[in-house]
Amino acid sequence: MTATDPHRLTGAYALHALSDEENTAFERHLTDCEPCAQETEELGSTAARLGLAVATTSPRALREQVLRRISTVRQQAPGTCTRPLPVRAGLRARTLSRWAFAACLAAAATLGGTAVWQHQRAEDARDRARRAVQAADGIAAVLAAPDAKTLAAGLGDGATGTVVVSRGQDRAVFVASGTARPPDGKVYPLWFDDGGTMRSAGLLDPGRSDQAVLMRGAVDGASGMGITVEPGGGSEQPTSDPVALMSLPA
Repeated sequence: MTATDPHRLTGAYALHALSDEENTAFERHLTDCEPCAQETEELGSTAARLGLAVATTSPRALREQVLRRISTVRQQAPGTCTRPLPVRAGLRARTLSRWAFAACLAAAATLGGTAVWQHQRAEDARDRARRAVQAADGIAAVLAAPDAKTLAAGLGDGATGTVVVSRGQDRAVFVASGTARPPDGKVYPLWFDDGGTMRSAGLLDPGRSDQAVLMRGAVDGASGMGITVEPGGGSEQPTSDPVALMSLPA
């Protein structure tokens, strides 16, 4: 603490990243510094919502699907052996074996297609998990940055928005709380305001009322941000008036 400006430790304190000695000293600093106390409170509430940004809920039918698939898999007892067929049964056995071979080929083709589908599903799930982890890491890095600054504002209808900016990392995080679902087929895009020119900065998840988003791209010279309502998938430029405008913290 003696070598570090206490005003630059609000993010680390909110994420419990200080040592015991630093934590005690910083809490003494908070009693005499109203700006740091307010910023720490805002960062703490933002960090508490991070779990909502990456949490996923398993489908309700997942358990039933797993149990149903298990019940259809026939298990063979250990040590089972097949006794030799009598010679008189050879012709019948060969005929049956042809049918069995054909059935095996058909089953293999079906199972092969299922395996490919399941593999693709698993790969998609891993990609989503990897992106979620990367986003969470990016959000945490901005919040813990020594120069992280926050600004909160009401978005109407009881919703609130908080933007956290690290000029050193040139990144920003937007935290929304209590937002209503957009109209059917619409989304809420985020925009950086570059002197009146809006630059795309990502999308809010239309299915979540509380979320934290690592805004896409560098803050660069942006002085503010905005939210509009656009057709599903977003657009290159805003096609509607902003439903919210916020300044970025200096």
